[in-house]
Amino acid sequence: MASVVIIEDDQRIRELMARVLTGKGYEVQGAGTALDGLQQIVGMSPDVVILDMGLPDLDGAELLKMIRAVTDVPIVVATARSEDRDVVRTLDAGADDYLVKPFSVEQLEARVRAVLRRSSGTGPAAPVTVADLVIDAGARVATVGGEAMKLSPKEFDLLMYLAERVGVVVSKRQLMAEVWKQPYGGSEKTVDVHISWLRKKLGESAADPKYLETVYGVGIKLVDPTT
Repeated sequence: MASVVIIEDDQRIRELMARVLTGKGYEVQGAGTALDGLQQIVGMSPDVVILDMGLPDLDGAELLKMIRAVTDVPIVVATARSEDRDVVRTLDAGADDYLVKPFSVEQLEARVRAVLRRSSGTGPAAPVTVADLVIDAGARVATVGGEAMKLSPKEFDLLMYLAERVGVVVSKRQLMAEVWKQPYGGSEKTVDVHISWLRKKLGESAADPKYLETVYGVGIKLVDPTT
């Protein structure tokens, strides 16, 4: 059973997240302040931390630094701060994932599963399946409709990153920071080109998308075409 500490000052949101994650089999503890949350992390040594940035006693960015000073526990930031600069700075400061409010608890639980897969050293992660798209991170193989896709290493990394966040819009800058490891440099045109290549290999186009849906002015998301 994986353990989770939720640091969120809104009691209603905190209790909702805790109830859903508990129902999924997680051991959950909650905290409404930064210092209470830090104390729980030190005492509990959780497998994942869910961190809000707008806390009453200490800004979440400062708490993130304090957590990183004592542990490398995976951290999913769940916050209302949606500016690209906030996303990039938070990821650079040591967060493992970033989720912008409002979000569904299903999206949150998917992010928790994803960071647990990436941080686990107990064996290969289970393949990610979205409709007839199957991505095996361990074997670095992706199939669509049962046919293997011929992907470059970066195309595979990009597809895997989006599939682990199915239904969630990801900005080009976030993709540059996380997939290309270039938080402050590099052309976002690189993302456009790789998305175009992925579309062709998924059997779709920008005019007739199936898996890759562009949200103009915001970013891109991978969706389940059967829902």
